[in-house]
Amino acid sequence: MPVLVLFLFGGLSGVTTVLFGFGGGFVTVPVVAAVTRSGDAMHIAVATSTAVMVVNSAIATVVQAHAGRLRREYLWPLAAFIAVGAVAGSVAAAETGDGTLRVLFVAYLGVTIVDSMLRGGFLRPQGDLRPLGPLTTTVGGVGIGAVASFLGVGGSVLTVPLLRRKGLAMAEATAMANPLSLPVAVIGTAVYASAGSGPVGYLDPLAGAALLAGSLPTIALVRQVADRLPDQVHAIAYVLLLAVALLAVAIGS
Repeated sequence: MPVLVLFLFGGLSGVTTVLFGFGGGFVTVPVVAAVTRSGDAMHIAVATSTAVMVVNSAIATVVQAHAGRLRREYLWPLAAFIAVGAVAGSVAAAETGDGTLRVLFVAYLGVTIVDSMLRGGFLRPQGDLRPLGPLTTTVGGVGIGAVASFLGVGGSVLTVPLLRRKGLAMAEATAMANPLSLPVAVIGTAVYASAGSGPVGYLDPLAGAALLAGSLPTIALVRQVADRLPDQVHAIAYVLLLAVALLAVAIGS
């Protein structure tokens, strides 16, 4: 039954990877934590999420590049600074207690949801496209990498609101969350694989395989849908999905 549940939620993670740039993080972390019978459930969930994210985000990046939705000026050098922060965040997560990790996951989602709803520029883009400033690219990039790798959620929860408030449409902002999540996923997976007591650290290979079995076919099927969603509907759906993930982890605790 857990394998079937993981397979089905893997399909959902494929949908969220294409439509929201999540790479699976906000879907995979709650479900893996829920089905794992271990005192390190959140660590295993975060670690497995990053491993799944490597594959999902890489494939989605290729798909989005072919669709012409990626803008190089918003990807580089931001991705390099995200990678720097990802090292610190994943090392810190491996040393943080499971209960603390769960509380911080819920708290960060709550802050993000409230900020997206109350602060202007997310539900509706404001004005023309604006470039990323040096401070946002450097300090902001390191912060994005640290928080995203610590929580196992990729960079989407931080990069999508950031790019959205620079005037990008949701289809573009979520598309670029995939390549910006790759540094977090690769570095986080390497760190978590060397931590913990399992043969591959905190990673759960069976859970990861089940999730990928569901996500990869879904990514291929859903790739055309992003262009058809009205922009504001896309933004509202993003916030609603964060709320579902928050409730799933909070209830599971």
